[in-house]
Amino acid sequence: MRYTSLSLVLIGVFCAPISVMAQTGSTGKSDTNMEILKEKLNADKKLLIAGNMNLSEAEAKQFWPLYNSYQTELARLNDRLGRLIATYAQGYDQGQGQITDKMAKELLDESLVLDEAEAKMRRTYADKLEKVLPATKTARYMQLESKIRALLRFELAQQIPLVY
Repeated sequence: MRYTSLSLVLIGVFCAPISVMAQTGSTGKSDTNMEILKEKLNADKKLLIAGNMNLSEAEAKQFWPLYNSYQTELARLNDRLGRLIATYAQGYDQGQGQITDKMAKELLDESLVLDEAEAKMRRTYADKLEKVLPATKTARYMQLESKIRALLRFELAQQIPLVY
C-alpha cells in the first residue's frame, strides 16, 4: 500500500483548517489564506486518494464525480462541525472554562446529529460506489476516508478541552 508516512503528514496537515478556524475565527485576509490552504490540502488529498485507488480509466471516469460530490457534502459537514466548535470555544471562554447545562445539551445534540449525518452520507456513497467499482475498491476508498476522519477527530480531541 502506498499509504506512507509522508501521506500521514499530508493527512495531518489536512486536519488543520477546522482546528485553526475554531481557534482563530475567520476575518479578512485570514479568510483568503485559509481558502488557499484548503484548496492546496484538497488537492493533496485527491493525490493521496488517486495514489491508493489504482483505478482503471473506466473506473476513474465514474469514481471522480462521486468523489467530488462526496467532498462537497463532507465540506458542509465540516463547516457545521467548525461552527459547533466555535460555539463551544466561545461559551467555554465566556464561562472561564465552564459552560451551562443548556449549552452542553445543545452542543451534544448537534454533535450527535452531525455524527448521524456523516454515517448516513458514508452509507449513501458506499452504495453509489458499489455500483461503479469492485467491492475491494469501494472498501479501500471508504477506508481511506475513515482514516482521514479518524486523524481529524484525533487532532480535534487533542485540542478541545473537556466540558465542565
